[in-house]
Order: sequence, then C-alpha cells, then structure tokens
Amino acid sequence: MAITNTLHINFRGDAREALEFYHSVFGGDIIAVPYGDMPSGQGPGQADQIVWGQVSAPNGFQVMAYDVQDSLSWNPGENPFYHALRGTDAEEITGYFKALSEGATILVPLGPAVFSPLYGKLTDRFGVTWIIDVIAPYNG
Repeated sequence: MAITNTLHINFRGDAREALEFYHSVFGGDIIAVPYGDMPSGQGPGQADQIVWGQVSAPNGFQVMAYDVQDSLSWNPGENPFYHALRGTDAEEITGYFKALSEGATILVPLGPAVFSPLYGKLTDRFGVTWIIDVIAPYNG
C-alpha cells in the first residue's frame, strides 16, 4: 500500500479562497465541503466555511485545508497547519496512529468519520499535530 504525506493548512474563514487560488495555480481537482453539509462543531456563522477541502493535481501537487471551528483557538503562525498522513489500508493507518500515539495527546481517537472510514487526530510528543485517515472518495 502507498501512503501520502500532505500539508493540511488551517484557516479562519479563508480556506475556500486559498483552495481556489492553489487550484488556479496548479490545476487538477478541487473539493471544498462547507460545514453546512456536515456539521462538525462549527460556530453559528460558519455554515459556508470549509470543513474539509483539497486540491489534487496530476503533477503530484496536493494540499488540504479547512476553516478552524470558532470554538478552537487559532492564531496565524501559531497553529497554521496539520501534518496529514493518508492511506487506503485501514490496518496500516491504524499501525501508524498507534505508533505516533506514544507520548502523544490524542485529540480525536481513531474511528469512523463522516468523510472517512477511519480518522484520528493527535499531537505527538514533539508538538506536531497529525491528522491520520483512510482515504475515501468524496461523493458530495
């Protein structure tokens, strides 16, 4: 199985604009799912903001982005990104999550999510926040 290593950038209301910009630069496919399509702890005014988005281009460029929920702290430069580790094999992804969990703070236990059969989030012992998931096609 292959895994991908993708930059996941965190925004506060600018994720759609950023994804559209990266798409205009690199081409490929763009997905931008608003909070209104799959509520996930967002604030009352965030229905049109992005809960999950990505740009994937044939040349290998890939970036993910979302708008941080109003209930979470966010300061540009302080928590600007997550490290996304993605794959298609649930057993392999589970193994990576368990290994990275040593000494980590588990933010979201590995389990099913609306957009993935397995998704989890942790901050490792070095302070790097990882989102780890099994890739599933988005059928909007």
